[in-house]
Amino acid sequence: MDRIELYRKTLLSVSGNRLVEKLAIKYGRKLAGKFIAGDTLAEALDEIEHLNGKGIMVTLDHLGEGISHLNEAAAYREEYIRLVEGIAERKVSSNVSLKPTQMGLALDPQVCYDNIRSIVRQAKQHNNFIRIDMEDSPFTQATIDIVLRLHAEGLNNVGTVIQAYLHRTVEDVNQLIDAKVNLRLVKGAYNEPASIAYQQMNEVIDNYKRIIQMHLDRGVYTAIASHDDRIINWVKAYAKENGITADAFEFQMLYGLRMTDQAELAKEGYRIRCYMPYGTMWYPYYTRRLAEKPANLWMVLSNMFK
Repeated sequence: MDRIELYRKTLLSVSGNRLVEKLAIKYGRKLAGKFIAGDTLAEALDEIEHLNGKGIMVTLDHLGEGISHLNEAAAYREEYIRLVEGIAERKVSSNVSLKPTQMGLALDPQVCYDNIRSIVRQAKQHNNFIRIDMEDSPFTQATIDIVLRLHAEGLNNVGTVIQAYLHRTVEDVNQLIDAKVNLRLVKGAYNEPASIAYQQMNEVIDNYKRIIQMHLDRGVYTAIASHDDRIINWVKAYAKENGITADAFEFQMLYGLRMTDQAELAKEGYRIRCYMPYGTMWYPYYTRRLAEKPANLWMVLSNMFK
């Protein structure tokens, strides 16, 4: 295991400690603000307008996961319906991301499905799209099943996320392409065992390129979510070499990271979408961003000492 992977696994493990979480929530909100668009929907919508002005599209996420009661899921459902309506009212260029555990997947899969379906139906009325985020491996198959079930009901304005570090990924991509499911492709940001996930970054990158190529070669629109210049430059070169136009795919990056580069990609004529979270339940999201690369943690520490 190389040093970067050791750093990542250590931070993800430490972040699960309750004392660390309490201290981080007490003292870390200001630091986390770099990655979070605001506490409220109104703040997030204002920021979407700002990014749209730079040619950057958005996918908006209301933070939260790992609920303990179904009434929390109902509250999240209603917030997402307000979110969908807010996007339509403000006429901003943004689709929507949500986590199935927010909607009750770990507590009652059918309630979760009903909650997500309500949101997807509301979005369909406004010609908008819902992305069901992929969480850690216990929820992989259940999330895929939700998306396929919604498509079977005629709700095709919904897609999901595929993580390149899982061994099962190529098989999942083939199934979902055949079902015409729109996918966001990512490396993966959870702490998974070697039995189900690649542990070496070069293996993850190779598999990531493989599933991107599967999409581009088959003419399937895809979202390539990465800050890795190796991936971004490889996609640009592969598209140019194979006559693939810039409207056949989009790059996605996280809010608060490489914002100047995101605007530059838009100026170059590429489709670029910013994954923008808002809300008060920021801790799990924030720690995964720090775990993804040491530079993120260094940036936060530098700001702290300033």
